Amino acid sequence: MAKASSLARTRTSVPSGAEDFSALLEESLGSGNSFEGRVVKGRVVSVEGDFAIVDVGLKAEGRVALKEFGAAGQPAEIKAGDTVDVFVERMEDRNGEASLSRDKARREEAWGALDKQFKENARVNGVIFGRVKGGFTVDLGGAVAFLPGSQVDIRPVRDITPLMGTPQPFQILKMDRRRGNIVVSRRAVLEETRAEQRSELVASLKEGQILEGVVKNITDYGAFVDLGGVDGLLHVTDIAWKRINHPSEALTIGQHVKVQVVRFNAETQRISLGMKQLEADPWEGVAAKYPANAKFKGRVTNITDYGAFVELEPGIEGLVHVSEMSWTKKNVHPGKIVSTSQEVEVMVLDVDAAKRRISLGLKQCLDNPWEVFKDRFTPGTELEGEVKNITEFGLFVGLPGDIDGMVHLSDIDWEKTGEEAIKAYKKGDKVKVKVLDTDVEKERISLGIKQLTNDPFESAISGFKKGDVVTGTVSAVQDNGVELTLADGITGFIRKSDLSRDRAEQRPDRYAIGEKVDAKITTLDRTSRKIQLSIKAREIEEDKEAMAQFGSSDSGASLGDILGAALKRKQEKDGE
Repeated sequence: MAKASSLARTRTSVPSGAEDFSALLEESLGSGNSFEGRVVKGRVVSVEGDFAIVDVGLKAEGRVALKEFGAAGQPAEIKAGDTVDVFVERMEDRNGEASLSRDKARREEAWGALDKQFKENARVNGVIFGRVKGGFTVDLGGAVAFLPGSQVDIRPVRDITPLMGTPQPFQILKMDRRRGNIVVSRRAVLEETRAEQRSELVASLKEGQILEGVVKNITDYGAFVDLGGVDGLLHVTDIAWKRINHPSEALTIGQHVKVQVVRFNAETQRISLGMKQLEADPWEGVAAKYPANAKFKGRVTNITDYGAFVELEPGIEGLVHVSEMSWTKKNVHPGKIVSTSQEVEVMVLDVDAAKRRISLGLKQCLDNPWEVFKDRFTPGTELEGEVKNITEFGLFVGLPGDIDGMVHLSDIDWEKTGEEAIKAYKKGDKVKVKVLDTDVEKERISLGIKQLTNDPFESAISGFKKGDVVTGTVSAVQDNGVELTLADGITGFIRKSDLSRDRAEQRPDRYAIGEKVDAKITTLDRTSRKIQLSIKAREIEEDKEAMAQFGSSDSGASLGDILGAALKRKQEKDGE
């Protein structure tokens, strides 16, 4: 509109009431002409498009955007005839209109009230209506304040959408009217409220009480639950009856949970909470449910150096000790036999309900390979296997059923010593063996290699018996006796005390290597493969025979006659 005509129309169109309003305005402002920078009352003349035409009694009306009349995020509710407070920025702009602002008017009004509340440390009401870098904007009844992200809540808030557009209390932290800065906090209000709730809660808290809370934080050993002003610790072992390796497996931050107060220390105000206590204890009646020697299926939940834990049902776990995992794998880590989450069949070995322990066996659900071997391979059975290991005791040979048997040093060779015979074998050799014995209880299988052939010692002594007089050749003269070589290369030994009846003649050096000697067999030990001989015993026996044949000295014959006759007869016999 043109300036002159507009002003003329405005002046002529103002009713008598407007004149009275103008008079009141002039009266309130005084005689001065400085309207700029002040808040004045104006009347809405009309609403045109997105603007309201407001008359403040100046030379021209001013335009104010409708959005400035609505609350943050809300549509404007204004109509012609309404009286409003506006801020006069300029008396007349380049378009000939007054430059007015409803926002600045509201801000000026709000700043006055907020300044008073800030000084009194009172709470103020506001509405979060926008996001800015580092936080949010809050409408405090016309004044715009900054709400830092860290001051929104006591705990980090992932989604602030539910809080936006809702009137709520704030605490003013900082005001700078010159710069137009206001910083507020919602967290301070919540903390103050929480302090009040904490006092009330702590005063009424008791063990066994059931409460509702929110998971505030999660650690390796448990979770902290906000009970409404006070935090309690929910230990990982009290989350559920079943095994939980980490609290995050069952809980999330922000989750609402129902808990029971397990322990409460009024002095330290430490609160221990539990969730599993709100459920039935699965260990009640466990002995009847899982009797010894019964088989069940379960899931491996944890593996340690000493065994594996198997869950039979939620809250009920048993331990399979490493010694009960395999019949044959004795020195293997449990992790190489089973894996976590694997389903396995186990046998209940023992139940201790008081200590909440169940001993389980994995190998008991499989055939005992030693029992199977004993049934299949009786003593005397010949087999072929691989030398798995060589020790100071003998050879370990792999057998059917993934088990080993041992060939003792004494069972390797008939003639050689074990230490000498074992040198002919090395790890990985294929050998034939004979089953000697199977001890299921001790898990031992005795094998033999020499038993595959006949014992040459047995063949050699087949014609000998204890008491026989045999002829041998001196093969060695020792300090303690004389060694003789008998038939088929076997040897016998005459101890020093058995070399003669006459003590003076019991000297090994009386004999020479290669000399023929007659001696009596006194011991025939098949186990030690030794033959003990005695010249002394032979002489005593010959004396007895002579006495029996030629009579005693009482019949008139002297001992010399008897011995002389016996020697003569022997010489005649040897000369034949």
